[in-house]
Amino acid sequence: MTGEAVALDLRPASFVIRAAGSIIDFIVYMGAYIAIAVPLLTGRFGLDDATAQALAVSLLVVCLVVAPTTVETLSHGKSLGRLALGTRIVRDDGGAIGLRHAFIRALVGVMEIFLSFGGFAALVALLSPRSKRLGDYVAGTYSQYERISGAITPVFGVPFELQQWALTADVARMPDRLSRRIAQFLGHAANLTPVTRDRLSRELAAEAAVFVSPLPDVQAELFLAAVASLRRERELTALTLEKQGLDRLAPVLEGQPHGFPNR
Repeated sequence: MTGEAVALDLRPASFVIRAAGSIIDFIVYMGAYIAIAVPLLTGRFGLDDATAQALAVSLLVVCLVVAPTTVETLSHGKSLGRLALGTRIVRDDGGAIGLRHAFIRALVGVMEIFLSFGGFAALVALLSPRSKRLGDYVAGTYSQYERISGAITPVFGVPFELQQWALTADVARMPDRLSRRIAQFLGHAANLTPVTRDRLSRELAAEAAVFVSPLPDVQAELFLAAVASLRRERELTALTLEKQGLDRLAPVLEGQPHGFPNR
């Protein structure tokens, strides 16, 4: 619920998804540190031990705090692991995080992720309803799952049992409200229980039967699919003919009379 009393339907990321994203980020940040720190500490850069150790500590701070903070701030809650898993860190009210949130999460994450190898973060997240780790509780954030599969709108044709009937059937134009209800029913019929599906199909078929002649002797749902398909095809044909007529009249409607110049 936002401050404007708007309810948001947001999906927190599950523990497994958060763990997978954290593992990817852990490998990236620690891998970058090891790849630079090992040559630095083994003397490949020709530095003395004190300087090499000081640079290694500074590099550790950069990889564990500065880099995660910068990445989350500039990407508004994203990271390489979250980008791969389709998640984003957001505030508890659903808004984008800022520098303060990213810094607190990174600072607390040093203890609960890197020093404990994720054990402390996993324990807290398992006990949290929204899989929040300690850094999320302190910063007031959580991980939101953003990857949503595209909704495929089903397109119904005339059922095979009604192919011959459709050649001579007369389906008049139905009220828009009834047409929408039929389309919504056909789109969500697979998610309904058998009893509800049968009841709704019979009710809608009884309302649509007034606009159809002759009435076929088939199941109500097949009848609705055939009626919706015929109305769609015939309305498309009518719109196509209308467009063709307007295209033929376009020179007359847009042209100047008696060769009057277009100024």
